[in-house]
Amino acid sequence: MPSNTDTLPGGTHIGRTALRVTDIEAMTEFYRDVVGLGVQHRSDTGSVLGVGGTPLLVLERDGDALERSRSGAGLYHNAFRVPSREALGDSLARIRDGWQLSGASDHWVSEALYLSDPEGNGVEIYRDFPRDEWPIADDGTVRIGTEPLDLASIEAAATGAARAPTGTDVGHVHLEVTSLKAFREFYVEVLGFEVQTTVPAACFVSAGGYHHHLGANTWHDRTTPIEGRGLSWFEIVVPDRGALDAVRERIEARGVAATETDDGLAVTDTDGIEVRLRTTAPN
Repeated sequence: MPSNTDTLPGGTHIGRTALRVTDIEAMTEFYRDVVGLGVQHRSDTGSVLGVGGTPLLVLERDGDALERSRSGAGLYHNAFRVPSREALGDSLARIRDGWQLSGASDHWVSEALYLSDPEGNGVEIYRDFPRDEWPIADDGTVRIGTEPLDLASIEAAATGAARAPTGTDVGHVHLEVTSLKAFREFYVEVLGFEVQTTVPAACFVSAGGYHHHLGANTWHDRTTPIEGRGLSWFEIVVPDRGALDAVRERIEARGVAATETDDGLAVTDTDGIEVRLRTTAPN
């Protein structure tokens, strides 16, 4: 059976995300000591952090960047996915030791901790339940809920690790957008994600049946394009050249402007958010 070239294939995932920051030292220390990422590169102009040899977060220094406006679209949170409950327990211990936990939820598909970094960007650290335990709706989509999380049991699973383990990645990115209709037109109809769950003023989309690779909400009534500090860009990684070519064809058919890069292409959504698509690991 031929593959559906109108949707992104299984194996699609989020790659690196990038933040525009003013205090590179404080931000690097937070993502190292609280989130538990390793510093892979550091200079006066920025930092790259990740796990093992895999880069996950790029911090771009911009001392002139203004604080994100209350009306501006942008990041709701970057979500770092850890591979076990023990790793989630270690994340909770680091947060309680050196930072402030702002929330925690059982989403039926995952267990999640929430906090904000020193410049106000949202951060989620979560672990998935086994995929065969996810609740599935009658139409085959994944159901996502929100219930209180038993923090005592998470804390009891901790091992004392100071760093996030191998297998940690960026599981999803959640955006604050000006229009859910425009979000769906761009990320579903053009890029090829599929809708999994909708709740009041929010939409969650994915590839390959994952619960969500991208979330979007209009909870805070954002009305203007992205600007200032915060999200700079994020990556969508597809499994092969054929999948990338299919995205390129959909982009061209819709008349969306795209820029060719060394390992893929870059497009900008209707809120001015840069999305980079590639197939191979970044240099």
